[in-house]
Amino acid sequence: MAETTEPPYRWRWAILGVMLAAEIMDMLDATIVNVAGPSLETSLGVTPLGLQWVIGGYALALGAGLILGGRLGDRYGRRPMFLLGLTVFTAASLACSLAPSPETLIAFRLVQGAAGALLLPQGLGLLRENLSGAELATAFGVFGPALGLGGILGPVIGGGLIEADLFGLGWRSVFLVNLPIGIAALIVAWRILPKRSGDRRVTIDPVGGALIILSSGLLVLALTFGPELDWPVWAWVCVVVGALGFVVFGWQQHSLLRRGGVPLVTATMFTRRAYTFGLVGIALFFSSLTGTQLVLTLFLQQGNGFTAGEAGLGNLPLAIGSAIGGALSGAWLAEKIGRSVLQLGAVTQLAGAALLWFELQQPGDFSIWGIAPGIVLFGMGGGAIIAALFSTILAAVKDDEIGSASGVLTAVQAIASAVGVAIFASVFFDAAGSGSPSEAFQHTLIVPAITLTIFVAVSFAFPRTSREDAHGLADAEPVH
Repeated sequence: MAETTEPPYRWRWAILGVMLAAEIMDMLDATIVNVAGPSLETSLGVTPLGLQWVIGGYALALGAGLILGGRLGDRYGRRPMFLLGLTVFTAASLACSLAPSPETLIAFRLVQGAAGALLLPQGLGLLRENLSGAELATAFGVFGPALGLGGILGPVIGGGLIEADLFGLGWRSVFLVNLPIGIAALIVAWRILPKRSGDRRVTIDPVGGALIILSSGLLVLALTFGPELDWPVWAWVCVVVGALGFVVFGWQQHSLLRRGGVPLVTATMFTRRAYTFGLVGIALFFSSLTGTQLVLTLFLQQGNGFTAGEAGLGNLPLAIGSAIGGALSGAWLAEKIGRSVLQLGAVTQLAGAALLWFELQQPGDFSIWGIAPGIVLFGMGGGAIIAALFSTILAAVKDDEIGSASGVLTAVQAIASAVGVAIFASVFFDAAGSGSPSEAFQHTLIVPAITLTIFVAVSFAFPRTSREDAHGLADAEPVH
């Protein structure tokens, strides 16, 4: 770890801006296509199953490759891996917008996801590498809400673009959004990212890499397509085989370490309580947040006949609440009350879910304004949690664990989001079959109530305050 006498890297706050651009591109692409179904069906003749592949293929490739992507950054350097991932991601976005058939669109979405798996762990690693202590907490005070807003605003932006039908582009415009963001981020990243070589002593374990890609891929595949297809036998087989694959992966990594090899996942990071329990917290939180957001969109579109644009705007109260909660947490609360901000955020979300439950049973014609207060309150709690949770987790790891820790963290986040989508969608559709859309939404709110209650219990295992340590690595020469 760098000495405290070494000056911090002078472009460290510009790095935060580049990381935000990359993360927002990822979160937009994970959700922006959700409202494009009718446009894709009309333009390309995409079937319902094909649409699931367009939406879920991205999550599949992303979730499968994140752990390996983090380790590649350790070996070859985070700068070159970040630039490569960002370049491929931006190019794949352009290719998606030009896709002439459903098959090519699905293929390019898989490429997008694989590029995101290489890109995202480097962003978290670069932040942890160049910021620490109070600066890291401040960075995540900005980063956390932006991460949440990127996912929430995806349907808003996607719906608006599709309805505007700029230049007759229709659904293609939702992928073109990435081009100006990606090109600008590439130019800035090339200029300011520190030029530090990777550690060639780190070897890439091919067996471990294959196991984790296969296990993660099977699990995300089942969770993405299982609910839509009413959980066929093959989906359950994928869940079981994927879970067993993680067990085999753990055994294989332990055996490799005993033989003196370098495992794909650095085991020492799991000895840190903040990191291990933080992963549990990430899983609980993101499954709840992503699942609730999906059900809100389903409730508006399928339950109340909202158009893509109207459903997108219906997510704005969640985005506004998330921004407010994140700003309060990052600017003041997290520093003042430590881990209590996580508990306060979860309790706020529970209060928002309870308020929303009562709002949904109000008589008369449905109006989004009738449920906006509950959604805003739920979003505020979520924004407060994101800002503090990432800071607490990444502050706990050592510099030589950054790549592995970032890869595992983002993989857990991606898989947990897929789990949330699968569970919440299944509960909502089951309840909708025997009741009104409002009753189905009310029934589904039981799930976040359970996950957030468990999250509060887990949060007591976190350290009271994030570890205070030295600045990030000292100034390194930016590449001109």
